Amino acid sequence: MKTRRKIIEIDEKLCDGCGQCVIACAEGALKIIDGKARVISDNLCDGIGACIGECPTGALQIVEREAEEFDEAAVENHLAQMEGEPSAASSPSPGGCPSGQIKNLTPVHGSGAQSAESDTVNSRLTHWPVQIRLVPANAPFLKNADLLVLADCVAVAYPNLHQDLLDGKAVMMGCPKFDDKDSYVEKFADVIQQAGLNSITIVTMEVPCCSGLPGIVKKGMEAAGGEIPVRDIVISQHGVTLSDTGWQESKTAAQK
Repeated sequence: MKTRRKIIEIDEKLCDGCGQCVIACAEGALKIIDGKARVISDNLCDGIGACIGECPTGALQIVEREAEEFDEAAVENHLAQMEGEPSAASSPSPGGCPSGQIKNLTPVHGSGAQSAESDTVNSRLTHWPVQIRLVPANAPFLKNADLLVLADCVAVAYPNLHQDLLDGKAVMMGCPKFDDKDSYVEKFADVIQQAGLNSITIVTMEVPCCSGLPGIVKKGMEAAGGEIPVRDIVISQHGVTLSDTGWQESKTAAQK
């Protein structure tokens, strides 16, 4: 039954098909079709607009028009069907960003950190995407997770990243110098509010541009009103651990 209500509208001229709105939509109402984001069914869109803030081009807006009523049962059925279609989830939509597809990965564990026959280190990565800007706050792999917040350069500087730091953790990585700091604060606030994290490990390089990342995470925590054990680690350009605070209880601004 149709009613006049609020719903998402997409300007196809502005949409570049990046797919960030798709992963931000908890109801699965959006899909990249022919290189553009589209509402696949009006009854799946709740009209709240959680996807709008993820759009880098401003292509999304909330409008009021005649539309099918939002149907929670239809959303549940739709999400269940999506979970049962691994081939669709593992293949990027035409024109969309491959990093916008949420995937659960099986870590490659051998008998030890390295295989006996070679120096190959087994992967401990359990999910995709990993970039801070692409990971939605409601991603299932963040739920009750131990989160590793990683400065991009650590991945190439620290040789034992997977076995020492990544094993058993969800990871979000980015560069506080080149990316928007305010959007990072908002993203971490949303993650902390929604995910129920167990802990946060923040790993940065010794270079000055990395030094802002711990503060960004902690501002997000303050905005969310959270209190989570936090550990700060600094890595040298030669891949050596320079400092490690160990676990510290992070307090909100009101508690300090």
